[in-house]
Amino acid sequence: MKKIMERETRVSVFESEKPSDVQLIKSKLDAGNIQNFSNDKYMTFTTTPTASTIKLMVNLQDEKKAFEIIDAFLKDSDLNITANP
Repeated sequence: MKKIMERETRVSVFESEKPSDVQLIKSKLDAGNIQNFSNDKYMTFTTTPTASTIKLMVNLQDEKKAFEIIDAFLKDSDLNITANP
Protein backbone atom coordinates (compact mmCIF):
# COMPACT_ATOMS: atom_id res chain seq x y z
CA MET A 1 0.00 0.00 0.00
CA LYS A 2 1.38 3.37 -1.01
CA LYS A 3 1.57 5.98 1.71
CA ILE A 4 0.20 9.32 0.57
CA MET A 5 1.80 12.38 2.09
CA GLU A 6 -0.83 14.82 3.22
CA ARG A 7 -0.05 18.48 3.19
CA GLU A 8 -0.78 20.20 6.46
CA THR A 9 -3.22 23.09 6.44
CA ARG A 10 -1.56 26.13 7.97
CA VAL A 11 -3.28 29.14 9.48
CA SER A 12 -1.94 32.53 10.53
CA VAL A 13 -1.90 33.12 14.29
CA PHE A 14 0.18 36.29 14.54
CA GLU A 15 1.39 39.03 12.25
CA SER A 16 3.52 42.12 12.64
CA GLU A 17 5.75 44.43 10.66
CA LYS A 18 8.32 44.23 13.46
CA PRO A 19 10.62 41.18 13.20
CA SER A 20 11.42 41.49 16.92
CA ASP A 21 7.73 41.00 17.82
CA VAL A 22 7.48 38.02 15.49
CA GLN A 23 10.62 36.47 16.98
CA LEU A 24 9.27 36.93 20.51
CA ILE A 25 5.96 35.21 19.72
CA LYS A 26 7.81 32.51 17.75
CA SER A 27 9.91 31.76 20.84
CA LYS A 28 6.74 31.38 22.95
CA LEU A 29 5.24 28.95 20.41
CA ASP A 30 8.54 27.02 20.28
CA ALA A 31 8.50 26.78 24.08
CA GLY A 32 4.96 25.37 23.84
CA ASN A 33 6.16 22.75 21.37
CA ILE A 34 4.08 24.21 18.56
CA GLN A 35 5.67 23.92 15.15
CA ASN A 36 5.46 27.30 13.44
CA PHE A 37 6.43 28.82 10.15
CA SER A 38 7.08 32.32 8.92
CA ASN A 39 5.74 33.53 5.58
CA ASP A 40 8.96 35.51 5.15
CA LYS A 41 11.64 33.08 3.97
CA TYR A 42 14.23 35.83 4.02
CA MET A 43 13.53 36.98 7.54
CA THR A 44 16.80 37.70 9.27
CA PHE A 45 17.48 39.95 12.19
CA THR A 46 20.77 41.28 10.84
CA THR A 47 19.20 43.15 7.94
CA THR A 48 17.04 46.23 7.98
CA PRO A 49 13.42 45.16 8.23
CA THR A 50 11.15 46.17 5.41
CA ALA A 51 7.63 47.46 5.91
CA SER A 52 6.11 44.15 4.88
CA THR A 53 3.97 42.20 7.30
CA ILE A 54 5.45 38.96 8.60
CA LYS A 55 2.99 36.22 9.50
CA LEU A 56 3.53 33.28 11.81
CA MET A 57 1.68 30.20 10.68
CA VAL A 58 0.87 26.98 12.55
CA ASN A 59 -0.72 23.72 11.53
CA LEU A 60 -4.51 23.86 11.77
CA GLN A 61 -4.69 21.32 14.60
CA ASP A 62 -2.37 23.55 16.70
CA GLU A 63 -4.33 26.77 16.12
CA LYS A 64 -6.31 26.78 19.38
CA LYS A 65 -3.29 25.99 21.56
CA ALA A 66 -1.21 28.62 19.71
CA PHE A 67 -3.82 31.32 20.34
CA GLU A 68 -3.99 30.31 24.02
CA ILE A 69 -0.21 30.70 24.36
CA ILE A 70 -0.16 34.02 22.49
CA ASP A 71 -3.15 35.43 24.40
CA ALA A 72 -1.70 34.42 27.78
CA PHE A 73 1.63 36.00 26.89
CA LEU A 74 0.07 39.24 25.66
CA LYS A 75 -2.08 39.57 28.80
CA ASP A 76 0.99 39.19 31.02
CA SER A 77 3.17 41.43 28.89
CA ASP A 78 3.73 45.15 29.05
CA LEU A 79 4.72 45.14 25.40
CA ASN A 80 2.53 46.94 22.92
CA ILE A 81 2.00 43.94 20.66
CA THR A 82 -1.34 43.17 19.10
CA ALA A 83 -2.20 39.83 17.56
CA ASN A 84 -4.26 39.69 14.41
CA PRO A 85 -8.00 39.20 14.99
